Amino acid sequence: MHLDNKGALTKRVLQAAEDALADHGYASLIDLFTGMRLLSPVHVESWRKGRIEFLEPMIQGSPEKIAFAQSVFWQWAREKGLQPSETRYLRAGRDGPVDLRFTGSGDPKIEKICRTHFISPALTERKREKLEEKLSAAPRPVVFEILRDSECTECGAELPKGSMLFLEKEQALCLPCAGMGELEFLPAGDTALTRRATKYSGKTATVVRFSRSRGRYERQGILVESAAIEKAESECTLDADDRAQARARAAKLRVRQDEELVEQMTGRILALFPRCTPREARAIAAHTAARGSGRVGRSEAGRKLEERALMLAVGAAVRHNHTKYDDLLARGVDRGDARQRVGEQVREILAAWQGASHADAE
Repeated sequence: MHLDNKGALTKRVLQAAEDALADHGYASLIDLFTGMRLLSPVHVESWRKGRIEFLEPMIQGSPEKIAFAQSVFWQWAREKGLQPSETRYLRAGRDGPVDLRFTGSGDPKIEKICRTHFISPALTERKREKLEEKLSAAPRPVVFEILRDSECTECGAELPKGSMLFLEKEQALCLPCAGMGELEFLPAGDTALTRRATKYSGKTATVVRFSRSRGRYERQGILVESAAIEKAESECTLDADDRAQARARAAKLRVRQDEELVEQMTGRILALFPRCTPREARAIAAHTAARGSGRVGRSEAGRKLEERALMLAVGAAVRHNHTKYDDLLARGVDRGDARQRVGEQVREILAAWQGASHADAE
């Protein structure tokens, strides 16, 4: 490998490792390869669900490149004084958790290296224990509420639309064949009931259904033991009044927090765009910071009042409120084309709000 290539690769390794450590307090080889874009998160997810048997073939790059990246990563971990911790990677199986393998050979030494996480020594002993417990925890099985008729691969039982099935290595299993025939469905909606039923049930599964309108799987509830539901319902009945009062207090707190965020965001927007009117700045802040909206103001960067996030929020507001962007979309114009058509106008308005000429903004 050429020296220049090694230098560039070393920078990529260190950036991916530092980003992982800053984000969640530890770094692993999976963090490294996904951060370097040598491994797709989609492939990692498929592997964790048992759809890919081994992760090693999914890693892009020559053996020399991968080995060099690993050596730089381990040296970085030693120099940082990070503490190695071996972690099990598990997937849900019909008979319980199943260990995942990184390599086709299954060599114990290589598997151990791949399972090792390097944890920040700055974490307290309690936080480290909780982190290791979380990393080693077996994922909860996922059961699918189907949208069309199917059948069990194992016993051949017909599964009409609305039935539930469990996928194991792409095989569709009815609940009895998946070892979940005794479980009862508890719909989502009551957080306390769900939490307590999960706590008291020896076996649980999450139920999801695909939403065609949103293009994603959405949680419908859980499968738990009947006795767990009964015990949870009894407890929820006893402290229903206390929980109602707690919810009311929490709702008031959320309103106060949201008002404070809007005020802080308004001030920050006016600092970035001094010629934007206070009324419009507040309207932008209230819109982008709306709880549950998924807008940029509710992102971590938005709540931290980072400049890039607020610039994006103001740009979006200008595009929707001061151009014909929405009219173009309504007429069937492609979103990308519509943005391009109004782009110049958006830039001019932003430049004016900043108190700069359009040429200065460029």
